Amino acid sequence: MAALAVTQGVYTLSLKEVLQALVGPPEAQAGVVVWNIRLPRIIAAIVTGWGLSVSGLAIQSLLKNPLGSPSTLGISQGAAFGAALSIVILGARPLYVTSFAFAGAMGVTLVILALARLRRLAPEAIILAGVALASLFASATVFVQYMATETQLAMVVFWTFGDVARSGWLEIGILAAAVAGVTALFLAWRWDMNALASGEDEARGLGVPVDRIRIWGMVAATLLAALATAFHGVVAFLGLIAPHIARRLVGADHGFLLPVSAAIGALLLLAADTLGRVAVGSGSLPVGVITSFMGAPMFLYLLIRGYR
Repeated sequence: MAALAVTQGVYTLSLKEVLQALVGPPEAQAGVVVWNIRLPRIIAAIVTGWGLSVSGLAIQSLLKNPLGSPSTLGISQGAAFGAALSIVILGARPLYVTSFAFAGAMGVTLVILALARLRRLAPEAIILAGVALASLFASATVFVQYMATETQLAMVVFWTFGDVARSGWLEIGILAAAVAGVTALFLAWRWDMNALASGEDEARGLGVPVDRIRIWGMVAATLLAALATAFHGVVAFLGLIAPHIARRLVGADHGFLLPVSAAIGALLLLAADTLGRVAVGSGSLPVGVITSFMGAPMFLYLLIRGYR
């Protein structure tokens, strides 16, 4: 998919021209297209899809909720609100935007953890709480846009669109490091997360520190969702789709489920971004629009199947 994506676009390249651009002078026309435009976008799509899929799988496993994901629980919307607030108050500095996005996502996560632990809410009720929080933060983002100047409004709207083309190598490196670290953490916890799937009492009986894993696991999953949203905007439903496709392929063992979910998420986001570039032609359709078209039917299907 990456080999196909690097050849497609307004400036079409053959694989031979791509290989020549990779080893040739970067200031040549093909080299500029490959190194400055397409390779960062392709790698950003792979890393972001990987991270959102791992985040979605962790949320589903830790909360024992098959409908959980950063977008359905309002985590992405909380991160988007934090980013918008930072842009209006402090300007579009990457460090501030990332910090505020993480704070917004963590605020949503803490509310969800409190509801799940203190009120003993059912999985359906947690999803409804997440939908309510998503609506709340989406409305708050609209209010921030209303109070912003024209320049700030343009920046906020730009950030809320899901688009993997906006980040540079620095942002890609930061997100890749976070994704690699969190993936390694959840792989180390794969047996504990398998035990959690059998129930909290059974997991505690097997010696699993349920509360510690749930809290720190949600923090790690939120970190990925917050960074992905801060750098690339809201990419909806990807964290919901990829883990379910992976479960159909390899089952529920997290030793297999985690890497396969990451690979499927990277593939889906890269394919969606490539489709958006090719379909529009001279422009580029935001990848968040395409993932929403894919994810909304899946979300409705899971709701109907769950109630049946």
